[in-house]
Amino acid sequence: MSAAVAAAAAAVVSRNRSSNSNSSRGNTKSTTAYSSSNSFVSQSNYHHQQRRRRLQYDLLKERDWDNFGQYLRNHNDPPITISQCRVSHVLKFLRYLDQFGETKIHDDTCQFYGQLHPPETCPCPNKEFWGNLDGVVGRLRAAFSERNGNAEINPFGAIAVGDYVTMVRQSQARARGIG
Repeated sequence: MSAAVAAAAAAVVSRNRSSNSNSSRGNTKSTTAYSSSNSFVSQSNYHHQQRRRRLQYDLLKERDWDNFGQYLRNHNDPPITISQCRVSHVLKFLRYLDQFGETKIHDDTCQFYGQLHPPETCPCPNKEFWGNLDGVVGRLRAAFSERNGNAEINPFGAIAVGDYVTMVRQSQARARGIG
């Protein structure tokens, strides 16, 4: 435990003791919250962290939306707009993302197929991790809903898209010897 964490914990304990003595006088204001890092933080710091996470999510959502729009313009002949997008375009986009992946996925013909930690490298391709694909789909589904509002025509919420992500998860688990 670092000195700064210890000092912060001591300050919280001290505040809690004074808060408990004030509560008998009718003062029930809480000044601390429990964070995911197993330490007490002030309410304002906790809310600041929540706003920061929300801002990061919104930035990722906009980045994904822009990337998908750029993909539709650059990889279709003739270029199409997001309003013309169909489920097939979403599935092609998810396959397109594989070229940027950093997760080694062994082919079923590879000698290391089914091994979580192979002893040496192999020529198998890197692919996009299924969890990243799932996150992209979720953010794009939210962005589409914010802009168009009609969940029934949202191509990112289609059953085929969910099935594709599930299939990728299962095949990656088998390739790494997990499932």
